[in-house]
Amino acid sequence: MIPALLLVFSAVVYRVTTGLLIHSGASWLSNFAPLAAIALCSAAYLPKKYKFSVPLVTLFISDAVINFRYGAPLIDPQILVRYAALAVVGCIGVLLQNRVSLKTLLPASVFGSTIFYAVTNAFSWLSDPGYTKNFAGLVQSLTVGLPQYSATPSWMFFRNSLVSDLVFTLLFVVCMNVGRSTERSRARAARFRPAAAG
Repeated sequence: MIPALLLVFSAVVYRVTTGLLIHSGASWLSNFAPLAAIALCSAAYLPKKYKFSVPLVTLFISDAVINFRYGAPLIDPQILVRYAALAVVGCIGVLLQNRVSLKTLLPASVFGSTIFYAVTNAFSWLSDPGYTKNFAGLVQSLTVGLPQYSATPSWMFFRNSLVSDLVFTLLFVVCMNVGRSTERSRARAARFRPAAAG
């Protein structure tokens, strides 16, 4: 479990770093942060008390740093919707916890990324007066977004989050498998040590 937690910590540090670099011209990094994958994998693999606390606390910490830097509020409706969307993705991870593998988690990662993107962008469409409240406005929120907020169109946010979620999911599964193999090897070595000493 330690390698997986270190991976989550690394992803949060990465999210904070890229969040701070966006306005210095690195717009191609926009949303290249595996938030949905952290929620999915934590819920699928970690012990019960960490399933939801690890992703939500790490998101809160990274939000606190980024929002403080840009003078944004720490709690607003958009942020609460983001947390709710991650909780839904976490529920998918809980459903898969007894059959975790790359074969189940990679498609779930794509599904989780899509849910997170659709929910958060649909909320932006509903709540932001810049969008017309019709199908065209919804399509705009899911594809190009509002130009005054970013030079990066919405579909690039989705692409970046999808790629980062898939990469993180792959690395998380590898970390968990390596951790479990190491634990099994230690357990076998501990079992044979007394016999060898006798």
